[in-house]
Amino acid sequence: MFVRMITMTTLRRKVFKFVGGRILKTGLAAFITAWICAILDWPALFAVMTAIVTIEPTAADSIKKGIIRFPAAAIGAGFAMLFEAFLHQEPITYALAAMFTLIACHRLHLDAGMLVATLTAVAMIPGTEAHFMESFFIRLGTTMTGIVVSTAVNFFILPPKFNPMITESVDRLYETAGSLVADVTNINMHKQKQVVAYQRLSKSLERTYQLINYQREEWKYRRHSINEIRSFNMLLKKLEYLQKILYHIGNLIHRAKDEEPLTDKEKELIQKTGLSLSAVFRDPLHQIPAEHYVLIDELDHVFRRLNQQQIERESKRYHHHFSAKVVLVYELLALHDVLEDLDHLCDRELKAEQLSPKEEPLHE
Repeated sequence: MFVRMITMTTLRRKVFKFVGGRILKTGLAAFITAWICAILDWPALFAVMTAIVTIEPTAADSIKKGIIRFPAAAIGAGFAMLFEAFLHQEPITYALAAMFTLIACHRLHLDAGMLVATLTAVAMIPGTEAHFMESFFIRLGTTMTGIVVSTAVNFFILPPKFNPMITESVDRLYETAGSLVADVTNINMHKQKQVVAYQRLSKSLERTYQLINYQREEWKYRRHSINEIRSFNMLLKKLEYLQKILYHIGNLIHRAKDEEPLTDKEKELIQKTGLSLSAVFRDPLHQIPAEHYVLIDELDHVFRRLNQQQIERESKRYHHHFSAKVVLVYELLALHDVLEDLDHLCDRELKAEQLSPKEEPLHE
């Protein structure tokens, strides 16, 4: 399963990805909402607007936010009717209806429904012709229709599958991290480019964690297998290792300037180690070749020698406990430690896949 998961995400391109599926669901929700309103002889414009703005990334979000949006919309409709009755359709009516709706929603902790509530308030005013109560309930009906339809479409039509997206994102993150390690250990590489690449990688990691949260929420309402759970937990573990990798890369980028320049032999060893680390990061199975361990042994000897020199150096008025050279070598060794953990993780997953049954019960 693990090997299949990797190959499928790298070679296969699905027709309906998450973004495309969401666009299709938005159009379908708008169509169904307008069709229902036509049957009930209700104004369809605002119902369709509500359906469009209430499509969420997950069915869980649609359900939770839908529960909040309906009372928020009722508040907006109430303020619209109140100010329109006393002030008529004047500019100040729109302003007051919007302001009081926002204040009331915030006070009542209905922040997720603020947009729908405000749209309800300002959209009701021009369509009201003295029949305030009738307009109020019709607008609530159209709002409820939009919310229910968008929630149902989001739940039943093209349910998002976040696990493949997370897998693809994790593979891409490790590929990028590998390239960044090679750049950081390239002595001639410009530091500013490394900083920009590091920041982009950090933002991509945050977006992947958002997908992790989406998957957890989705599983509250959908069935899932033990294999899916195991795959998900492995991806989560790989992201935890990636956080450690980013920490060490950040230390490499922002290390102090070398007081004593690297020797040619040290430069060559560091660059070779960086390229070797990069290759293992980019390997989907993160397998460590024997040549890599040879480089790590050499680097470990350099680390011990540099550290001993730092200890024996006479104390100055201002000094660090670790020189820039020691920090550089230490962070590379620390990255290797993370790689060993990754190698063991992938090995355990492969063994678990071989021992696991093909068909496993589903969990609610």
